[in-house]
Amino acid sequence: MLGGLWEEELARRAGNTEDLRPPVFIIVCKNTAIAKVVYEWLAEGKQPTGVAPSKIEGFLNGAGRQNTIRVDTKVVHETDTGNAKSDEFQWMRFMLDTVGKTHWPADRQGRSIYPEGFEELAQKLERPLHPPGRDVRCIVSVGMLTEGWDCNTVTHIIGLRPFMSQLLCEQVVGRGLRRTSYKDVDDNGNFREEVAKVFGVPFEVIPYKANPQGPPKEQKERRHVHAIPGKEAFRIEFPRMERYTQGIRNRIVVDWAKVPPLTLQPGQIPPEVDVKALSLTNQGRMSLSGPGRVDEVTLAEFRGNRRVQELVFDVAAAITRFYVGLPGCEVPAHKLFPQVVPVVQRYVDEKVKVIRPADKKDLFLSPYYGWLVEVVAEAIRPDTSHGEVAELPVYEEHRGPGSTDEVDFWTSRDVREVVRSHVNYVVADTQRWEQSAAYYIDHHGATAAFVKNAGLGFAVPYMHNGEMHDYVPDFIVRLNAKGSAPQYLILETKGYDTLAEVKEAAAMRWVKAVNADGRHGHWQYAVARKAEETQDRLDEAAQEKG
Repeated sequence: MLGGLWEEELARRAGNTEDLRPPVFIIVCKNTAIAKVVYEWLAEGKQPTGVAPSKIEGFLNGAGRQNTIRVDTKVVHETDTGNAKSDEFQWMRFMLDTVGKTHWPADRQGRSIYPEGFEELAQKLERPLHPPGRDVRCIVSVGMLTEGWDCNTVTHIIGLRPFMSQLLCEQVVGRGLRRTSYKDVDDNGNFREEVAKVFGVPFEVIPYKANPQGPPKEQKERRHVHAIPGKEAFRIEFPRMERYTQGIRNRIVVDWAKVPPLTLQPGQIPPEVDVKALSLTNQGRMSLSGPGRVDEVTLAEFRGNRRVQELVFDVAAAITRFYVGLPGCEVPAHKLFPQVVPVVQRYVDEKVKVIRPADKKDLFLSPYYGWLVEVVAEAIRPDTSHGEVAELPVYEEHRGPGSTDEVDFWTSRDVREVVRSHVNYVVADTQRWEQSAAYYIDHHGATAAFVKNAGLGFAVPYMHNGEMHDYVPDFIVRLNAKGSAPQYLILETKGYDTLAEVKEAAAMRWVKAVNADGRHGHWQYAVARKAEETQDRLDEAAQEKG
């Protein structure tokens, strides 16, 4: 959003022949690791995982111009104390001091007056003699920059770090409070309003106030949940999966019926924000009322410079790089990419739901971009109908299969005794729902044994928001099967869950891979949205042939 506004401001200033200085964008990061990633993304075009290309041409370095610089705390400290230990650190100090300056001051003969040590250092490093910060348009910083830094072309600031004090907020915002021009006046001789747009820097730090502790709560009775000796007939064993392995040799396929959709909601990324100069109420709170211009910051500029087809190709390229980098993948990138492009295009056309005023071009923004890459990449499988090898599980090496033998813990939650379980209790996470489901399972004719997934350690891995997570389903049921191979049902009983479709897709992937491996019986997965639906899911599972 602010990047689009910065480009708009740059274009506006390009028509001002009297002031050729570019607007300056400051990004304050939490640490050097984050600063490095942000710098490489903006200045070098290196995409972080799950993040779209920035597409801000004015920030890219190259062709002898350094438009974006990274300033770490160490550089600021050493140069402020006059103890710079390297020539590059000293050059960075000169660069910082000359941001927004197009030329050096001159003496009466028109000769440039350089700061002490600059000319010698420029000659030593074989750098040009113009102010080194002349072309800087973006500063990625960890330190707060110094109080003596007098750049007056800062127009946009973003805080990507926690601000635990009001002073820290004031230090950051103070970089944008200097006027760009003292010549721009209105008909009354007053300076026209200048505004620096600041995101991510709070101006109210609410102190934490501890609530007085009430009387100690009554200790609830604790129950020991464990496997019962003598009920080994109801023992359930399951594989512990670590990851998947698939070697795409030629063709890919997607089971579109099982691919979760992606909803773009305006509550996730606001399409517009009202901003104005600092204005306080009598209580000291920030307010949009009061004197000063209110600007509406929108995504219109950002969206106007993007095309959906461009997004499709960027995402397809990212997914192709991911799969080509996997061990066992034999298909070259130039053959895989043309197959991935229509997959991404179909997903964007059919599976992306837009709630206005959101827009499909918001997929360029995080976290949507990362989610789009994850969902499509997770959905792609080798096309076994054309001779491809099925996706297979990679099991944990240091531990064997898990089982009900390992359940052993204490709990103060509500418990229910059951019959067809190796474990003595079902531990309920709800007031009624799971208790009812457990009753239906325990008394159903298709149930040979079952266990509530509490203290069991059974989990299905899935990717969300760039990180691996564990999905923990509610029950595992061993079915009465006529064949030699045991048959199992993973049963989920739940109401509303924002990640329900993502988890369901992950469970179906787990089931398909384990069944393809064949060493741990035949598995199914089902969801009961209501407790009474539990019986229907068991009926359906009993009819499926393993």
